[in-house]
Amino acid sequence: MILMRHCQSEFNAHFEVSREDPGIEDPRLTALGEQQAEAAAEILAQSGRVKRIVSSPYWRAMHTAEIVARRLDLEVVGVEPLVREHAFFACDIGSPRSELAARWPHYDYRDLPEEWWPPGGETEADLQARRDRYHQDLTKAGDWVGMLVISHWGFIRALTGEAVTNGALLHFDPLSLHARPLDEA
Repeated sequence: MILMRHCQSEFNAHFEVSREDPGIEDPRLTALGEQQAEAAAEILAQSGRVKRIVSSPYWRAMHTAEIVARRLDLEVVGVEPLVREHAFFACDIGSPRSELAARWPHYDYRDLPEEWWPPGGETEADLQARRDRYHQDLTKAGDWVGMLVISHWGFIRALTGEAVTNGALLHFDPLSLHARPLDEA
């Protein structure tokens, strides 16, 4: 499978410079973020490995997924709350399911409650437990080949041990828990 960190958001643009939480809830992609998504989509198209796309429910991830899906001529087959960001900053307050469904009506929201983000944040132990649940679900299903999962820095770090930049692509083997850049896969 391939893990992708969402592309640059309004939060990321501010935080990269100031290291302060700008208080932006569920931020949108910047123009640079959209360009990063287009570039990543081209790399994914050339790899020929992606058969289906799953996204975190945050706006920045879903918009990244939209750009990638359009280039690959695929649909986003699932919105997965387990791959959301480690709830710590204002940007980790999400948008209600109804707002997301109004913007992306063709995405599959079957497992997403109206308010799906944790109120009050998450501890590192909470993140680790969510990571373990996702990993167990993934390995039990056994259908990760050809799957692209668009997620976040904190979740990808928890799953793989890798701290990745916006738009980064990792080949990930759920059985060995080994991750490497896509160009090394």
